[in-house]
Amino acid sequence: MNLLLTVFEIVAPVFLLSGIGFTWFKLGFEYRLEFVTRLAVTLAVPSLIFVALMQTEIPGGELTLFTLAAIAAHVGLAALFWVFVRVTGLEQRTYLSPLIFGNTGNLGLPLCIFAFGQAGLGYAVIFLAVTALFSFTYGIYLVAGRGAFGKVLREPMVWSTLLGALFLWRGWQTPLFLTNTLDLLGQMAVPMMLITVGVAIARLTTRKIGQAIWLSLIKLIVCFALGWGLGLIFPLEPVAFGVLVLQICTPVAVTSYLLAERFKADADAVAGMVMVSTLLSVAALPLILAIIL
Repeated sequence: MNLLLTVFEIVAPVFLLSGIGFTWFKLGFEYRLEFVTRLAVTLAVPSLIFVALMQTEIPGGELTLFTLAAIAAHVGLAALFWVFVRVTGLEQRTYLSPLIFGNTGNLGLPLCIFAFGQAGLGYAVIFLAVTALFSFTYGIYLVAGRGAFGKVLREPMVWSTLLGALFLWRGWQTPLFLTNTLDLLGQMAVPMMLITVGVAIARLTTRKIGQAIWLSLIKLIVCFALGWGLGLIFPLEPVAFGVLVLQICTPVAVTSYLLAERFKADADAVAGMVMVSTLLSVAALPLILAIIL
């Protein structure tokens, strides 16, 4: 009973805030999704990332080991799902990117914060940074047929991660007034991201629900097995292990749909995967938490 209560206390805020965003949109209230998303990825999330890394007390060796595990997770998913797409005959530019990349920012960060606290946030930030690096390069290449390596260098999340890692490595701290300012900006990120997920899901429509169900189930099973295996292979300490498994099992990111729509892939199919995998995560993520806690 205590374990069930703990899991509920962790996941309830995540899905309640997403539900608020979903209900807000369905009631017809205005929500400028593009503006809020830009505010989050330009100011709130980079501030959260920088402060989290600067203040983390995770040993450097553990962070390095986790970074290698996160990279191996993305490379492993890319290889496994490339084979899967080729065998099943699915269109690569539509399906491969959403199968590889999860919602490690909007859902993953808050979930890891609630589950593992400040230490979990430090690991979750590293996983998010690896996801961003892969998705802005290989992910865009899959959908558009060309990379976007220049975009990586223009992303505030990338620079905040690099600066945070530098401050962590050197043991530096920003002046208290600046730390407090960045901390306040970062505190906006979690509720903002979760509410935005709910709004984004509410705006999606799809006719390909059946296909999305079995693809989402396969994605979840493969991700869980790979995350668990890599956590044992490296091997990771309990918090890092839990974060790796949670982050790799997050549902398809809304950005996969936006890329499919922008570059004329099958956006309807990707929308179905975003919706179904997110709904599936309502049941799956608490179960995964119960296993790893």
